[in-house]
Amino acid sequence: MNIDTVCIIDDDPICVYGTKILLNHNNFISANILIYEDGAEALINLTSQLDKGQPMPDIILLDLNMPVMNGWEFLDKFHELTLANKPRVFIVSSHFNKTEIEKGKSYSLVRDFISKPLIAKNLNDIIAMSKIAV
Repeated sequence: MNIDTVCIIDDDPICVYGTKILLNHNNFISANILIYEDGAEALINLTSQLDKGQPMPDIILLDLNMPVMNGWEFLDKFHELTLANKPRVFIVSSHFNKTEIEKGKSYSLVRDFISKPLIAKNLNDIIAMSKIAV
């Protein structure tokens, strides 16, 4: 699987900046990095892309705790979309518990939970998991 587009959905500008730097310095991204500050903004823009026949991102890095629409609310809505190519969703959060991990497993798009801050090893794991078919 080639990774052409990564979508970061996170309201923390420091985490977003760090993730962008990490992605760019590790030469894993050849094309696009989409950034949205909350689930609602992401859902509107990704749905618009879908309506225009544009492909979904290959990977979504999703924070859970955001204003307007949190990560769970985003997943509930995003999961309902009919998608030709299904992105791999990685929940990237500063804290999550066993209940959240179990809840995450109920979404077929969620591949794993990763603790913030994202580091190079996490990125390598994401790339490896993304090459495995869903």
